[in-house]
Amino acid sequence: MQFEGLIFDLDGTLADTMPAHYLSWREITQKHGLKFSEDRFYSLGGVPTSRIFSLLADEQGVSLDPGACAIEKEETFISYLGEVGPIEPVLDVVRENYGKVPMAVATGAMHWVMERILNQLDIHHYFTAFVSSEDTVRHKPFPDVFLEAARRLGVPAEKCCVYEDAQLGIEAGQAAGMHVVDVRDFHTPRRITAGA
Repeated sequence: MQFEGLIFDLDGTLADTMPAHYLSWREITQKHGLKFSEDRFYSLGGVPTSRIFSLLADEQGVSLDPGACAIEKEETFISYLGEVGPIEPVLDVVRENYGKVPMAVATGAMHWVMERILNQLDIHHYFTAFVSSEDTVRHKPFPDVFLEAARRLGVPAEKCCVYEDAQLGIEAGQAAGMHVVDVRDFHTPRRITAGA
């Protein structure tokens, strides 16, 4: 099938950011007295940072400001940005389709963090539409982020293909009625914790 639009998740799909994200999560959750294992971190891929803080705080009976903690975590992540590289097999798809098929980035990340990552990797220019956590009320596994990306590309959802690395994102792409490519089939991120 010839797709008329390509939509890419960012973290763990275009950019090999997951190890750096987990390092920053570990630093800030420990500071606030929260436990957050690496396996749990991967299971919540695609969920906005402030929502994860709310979830962890509720589960563990810790009082905190999820919005302030989210900003603290993202600012810590930026300090690790120098270690982040592209996921080349996905970038190959982007380069092959540049100028032929309209492409979008659809992420659970905050807009300013998305911009920093795309600029760090020098890949911003490949994309014509961008959807971040601020752009939809509902997040993955709901399809809203991908449907909004398709709308901004001007392409019907069923004619789009999504590249994703997280289970919640894959479910979101399927719920949007799009073809989904699971990046985990050809890319495994480096783990921080031994035996995880």
